[in-house]
Amino acid sequence: MKNSGDIKQKTGYHHGDLRAQLVEATRVLVEEKGPDHFSVSEAARIAGVSTAAPYRHFSDKDAMLLAVADKGGERHLMQMQSEVSKFPKGSIDRIIAMGRVYVNFARNEPGVFRLKFSRKLAADQQMADDDVRPLDFVEREVADYLGRAEIDDDIRKRAFLLWTFVHGLSFLLIDEKTSFTDLAVDLDDVLTDIAERVMR
Repeated sequence: MKNSGDIKQKTGYHHGDLRAQLVEATRVLVEEKGPDHFSVSEAARIAGVSTAAPYRHFSDKDAMLLAVADKGGERHLMQMQSEVSKFPKGSIDRIIAMGRVYVNFARNEPGVFRLKFSRKLAADQQMADDDVRPLDFVEREVADYLGRAEIDDDIRKRAFLLWTFVHGLSFLLIDEKTSFTDLAVDLDDVLTDIAERVMR
């Protein structure tokens, strides 16, 4: 992902993607400093606009963070959809692929990953009725693997087990806590093992 030096500087308001530019500038700062240590003025500076410009699109700093989290969620889901499409529908490979994408997103964008699950932000997020959550996507893939048309409690439980495993593993990896075990962590091996156990 890009850092603050890579973002093209803006010189005026004739650009139609100023909001997107500000969201990207905020994402960069979240990755560099964390969500609690960036300022609106810094994001404006990186985007090359005045400190007043962000308020044309966002009510405050939290609104900018929420936009970053929303875009991160979209990227995360799109990456999962893209990766599973490489494998036959209903195969265990698709289940494993979802886990791999989940963990790799956390590794590649740890700041955004943490932001997505921050308590304060979660309380502010509202999903439209037609929005698809990553967990919804996992449930559908589990149902396809089991050959079921309906999402029942068994499918929800299996999807939840898969999600909690990769979610916890993601935080262990980005927090560099896996060194506490003497077991060498091979990501694909671990993901394959958990997928086969849960889907057995």
